[in-house]
Amino acid sequence: MKTLVIGLGNPILGDGGVGWIVAEEVKRQLPSPPTPLPKGAGRQEVDVECLSLGGISLMEHLIGYPRAILIDAFALDEPLGSILILKLEDLPNYSAFHTTSAYDTSLQNAIEMGKSLGAILPDEVMVVGIATKRVRDFSEELSPPIAEAVPLAAKFVLDLLGKKLLDEK
Repeated sequence: MKTLVIGLGNPILGDGGVGWIVAEEVKRQLPSPPTPLPKGAGRQEVDVECLSLGGISLMEHLIGYPRAILIDAFALDEPLGSILILKLEDLPNYSAFHTTSAYDTSLQNAIEMGKSLGAILPDEVMVVGIATKRVRDFSEELSPPIAEAVPLAAKFVLDLLGKKLLDEK
């Protein structure tokens, strides 16, 4: 089974780049080469990417993966650095929210469209979000509460990967 981990955001927009930093930390902690599994357990392949995409363009990167984990900054009224883990289907589907073009759509709609066209797309997309308010400031530095959340967010992603690994046994 293949899983795609995607850090979303922009590394020059302050806390808006936290998804990339968490994804890089996950990649650093993954075993390389993959650790052999018990006979009959199958092998979980994990690919890690950092992207600044949404909607249809993001959906295209998910093609061929049965599972995906997205990591991103969430502009929420939660305490800074709080980490939320949700299924994509449980997030509001804002068709025109967070799109860069009038010709794009939400990731939920893009996945539905891709599946209707025969694309092999994940049945499960998990989202790990780090609560912040500073996502548009030009900076390559994370604010202290967001930087402190990085190791825990990476652990949660690795736990999600490990849970899937156990589910496959």
